[in-house]
Amino acid sequence: MDFVPNDQTTTTRPRRGRGILGKILLVIIVILAIFFYWKYFMNYSSGIRYGLLQKFSHKGNIFKTYEGELILSSVTSNNNVALASEKFYFSVTDKNTADKLMHSQGHYVTLYYNQKHGTLSWRGDTPYIVDSVEVDTANQLERR
Repeated sequence: MDFVPNDQTTTTRPRRGRGILGKILLVIIVILAIFFYWKYFMNYSSGIRYGLLQKFSHKGNIFKTYEGELILSSVTSNNNVALASEKFYFSVTDKNTADKLMHSQGHYVTLYYNQKHGTLSWRGDTPYIVDSVEVDTANQLERR
């Protein structure tokens, strides 16, 4: 008498390769998502900078971004002219803040910014993202 297995007693093993590969892929995706968030969206630092707004423009080929240049004066002469200075480059993502800065060239401004670990093309050229500004109208350069 030959033994023929019954369909009810036959068991098939589940494929373990797909389950393990799927879990490894899920872990890799989660790690990449955490890295992407850390690199481009988490704040590295927050701060305030005060100086003379020298340049502010709306530029870019594909993604138009607002970019600015602030002169941080460390030593000034008697005529309030910067003798020793450092430049602070920044980007702006908010349209209202950009409009305020666009009309503030030649004025001293206080910038409130967040620094990111990296830059994104549509957010700006620098890791310093300005989110608000105060214009010092009492202290400005004379226009010639």
